[in-house]
Amino acid sequence: MELTTNERQGIIVWVYSLRHFKTLKRFGLIHYASRRMKYVVMYINQSDVEATQKKLSELHFVRKVELSYRPFINLDFKDVFGKEDAHGNKEINEDTIAGETSF
Repeated sequence: MELTTNERQGIIVWVYSLRHFKTLKRFGLIHYASRRMKYVVMYINQSDVEATQKKLSELHFVRKVELSYRPFINLDFKDVFGKEDAHGNKEINEDTIAGETSF
């Protein structure tokens, strides 16, 4: 038996009222709900993103639906921090030094 992971994507749903919170549960996994700012963060399968986004935006209590950009951001920071050579010394890129501020 092999463990497979589903590619998930976050969706931020801005609502007029959290009264319909239970209705949102059927669209995906609710991660967080802000009562003060009236939004819900939920995760759904990446294959169902477009259809779910369309269904959510058609609901009368939904103000706006935003997608999370996290799956599309490169999280590989090797080039930013520099590379280590065989002796463990770090080689720093000149671009990195130029971006630093001196006090």
